[in-house]
Amino acid sequence: MNKFTSENIETLEQIILARRDVRGNRFIDKPITQKDLDKILFAGVNAPSVGFSQPWEFVIIKDLKIRNKIRDSFFEENEKGKQLFEEKKANAYTQLKLEGIIESALNIAVFYKPSNHPVLGQTSMKEAGEYSVVCAIQNMWLMARALNIGLGWVSILNTQKIKNILNAPEDRQLIGYLCLGHVDKFYENPELEQLQWEKRKHINDVVIKESYQ
Repeated sequence: MNKFTSENIETLEQIILARRDVRGNRFIDKPITQKDLDKILFAGVNAPSVGFSQPWEFVIIKDLKIRNKIRDSFFEENEKGKQLFEEKKANAYTQLKLEGIIESALNIAVFYKPSNHPVLGQTSMKEAGEYSVVCAIQNMWLMARALNIGLGWVSILNTQKIKNILNAPEDRQLIGYLCLGHVDKFYENPELEQLQWEKRKHINDVVIKESYQ
């Protein structure tokens, strides 16, 4: 393969910095073309995976009846989530639009499919298979942003209920539930950073040299 140029590196950095978790209030009524969807899925299946196991499966969901059932599960779990934050954040929590299950063009449920035989590199850290699926989601997220398509990851869900709704096999594990669609705009900075939900950490606060003291 050819070596990448400084312009390539800068473009990748720009895509990484411009990636956003998109909420339902940003999606517009415009379909995603099959060509763009294929590119996003292509990015996912070419992610790194432990032992080259490629343990991912992607359920594409466009049917509104199914998505309404998923959203009902979100609402149930969201009510529970509100109780976990103190007053100031609890008030902010109620103002947030935390999903775009119906508003987006389509949803993708991303599952981990465990292997029925030992996987190289996964014999000690079983969770490495699940981490591989997260790598696939990150690839999809970056490709979607490069295509100017918004992606939101909905984590406020009862995973077993989602599995039941989608008739997923018992051994499958839901890793991510994604909402994809074109948007009216991408925020300059992450929305939760703008709302001061949390402060951005400085790289020096999270990089540790050699070992923990």
